[in-house]
Amino acid sequence: QVQLVESGGGLVQAGGSLRLSCVARGSVFTIESMGWYRQAPGKQRELVATVSDSRTNYQDSVKGRFTISRENTMNTVYLQMNSLKPEDTAVYYCNLHSYSGIDYWGKGTLVTVSS
Repeated sequence: QVQLVESGGGLVQAGGSLRLSCVARGSVFTIESMGWYRQAPGKQRELVATVSDSRTNYQDSVKGRFTISRENTMNTVYLQMNSLKPEDTAVYYCNLHSYSGIDYWGKGTLVTVSS
């Protein structure tokens, strides 16, 4: 069983920064990718950024502002968020996608950006 534990959410003013962390614990054997998704009130969950091996992928709206990184030895993924905007307000979920096709999710961490 795999458990994803997120941390780092909170309240920040527009233009500020936050860093999210996610640690994968348990039977973590074959990680194809790790990433972050978010869900704003009344909206569907959407991809923010993913990292697999050395490749990264970002949603267009966060390119140049957010940076995803991964520490393989500790099964940890980070999301550095700079120049935050009110529209970035959402619950952010950590995701682990295994080579067997199974997706694991964290419980989510709330990011609130005030104007």
